[in-house]
Amino acid sequence: MAREDDRRGQGRSNDRRDRRDREEPEFQDRLVAINRVSKTVKGGKRFGFAALVVVGDQKGRVGFGSGKAREVPEAIRKATEEAKRGIVRVPLREGRTLHHDIEGRHGAGRVVMRSATAGTGIIAGGPMRAVFEMLGVQDVVAKSIGTQNPYNMIRATFDGLSLETSPRQVASRRGKKVADIMPKRDEAPMDVEPESAVAE
Repeated sequence: MAREDDRRGQGRSNDRRDRRDREEPEFQDRLVAINRVSKTVKGGKRFGFAALVVVGDQKGRVGFGSGKAREVPEAIRKATEEAKRGIVRVPLREGRTLHHDIEGRHGAGRVVMRSATAGTGIIAGGPMRAVFEMLGVQDVVAKSIGTQNPYNMIRATFDGLSLETSPRQVASRRGKKVADIMPKRDEAPMDVEPESAVAE
């Protein structure tokens, strides 16, 4: 009887796991950096690895995470899990580029990201390129100013992306219709600035 109950419990656990797998969005991951690190402990130094990973569904959702472990695969696994827990949604124009130019900062790192016309492609350095690819951006021009530390570059990029707003979001916050904040057909195109920039 106990053995049969164990089998039933295991079956229910497998069903829940299968259901979770079906419900979880299809995320792809990209290893940005892997470094060897050391920790001083009693009796000497303990060596391990630190991984930086970016995940995304290439449809406007992206996250990043870091993980440490004594073996590379375990460090990557921890970083990937942390990245999935920190997923954020970023509105994209036409599903391919940013709605407006943005700037992000973290520590000594500063990044500038500009929307681009169709066919431009991703013009950005390594860590930033990984973020845009996992996010689903197809056209963007981005530049890192200052430190080239991948951790600072990634955090600065996400800081900038947190300011990204769509015309619908801006209109909602201002209590207006989208048509009211968009240029007329015979007017020059106008970038929709983030709310923080508008307030200033």
